[in-house]
Amino acid sequence: MAKGKNFIGLDEKSANELANDLNDLLANYQIYYQNLRGFHWNIQGASFFELHLKFEEYYNDARLKIDEIAERILTLGATPSHTLSDYVADSKIKEAKNVNAGQEGVKITAENISVLLKKERVILKKASEAGDEGTVTLLSDYITQQEKVLWMLHSYLA
Repeated sequence: MAKGKNFIGLDEKSANELANDLNDLLANYQIYYQNLRGFHWNIQGASFFELHLKFEEYYNDARLKIDEIAERILTLGATPSHTLSDYVADSKIKEAKNVNAGQEGVKITAENISVLLKKERVILKKASEAGDEGTVTLLSDYITQQEKVLWMLHSYLA
């Protein structure tokens, strides 16, 4: 290994900073995920059937992203956060408790995705500057997908 480089050839300092940013993103994804589970379980009303399925689709997608983010942190040579207390403390996304109205669940989901997008764009820029193509590709794919989801949610709420 070259001096100052980690085992995948990235600058150690940059990789550590990216891992810290990804841990922050991971915490936000965990709370986002749990919010979606709550919406899926508790939603009521005329839109129950469509939203019950949609929230399940979204939490399954979030679960996969959580695993990918944690594995990227490990690839960068760091340890992913893995306690609920850390997630709650570190997340900008807040827990949504006892939400059973469809419109409210969709609105909160759109707000949560906006938080994730903002964080992902910041990390994407840092990863690009660090030459970290793995993180760039991961986040670029997330951003593209989430922009479309956000458009759909806003269309639903219109």
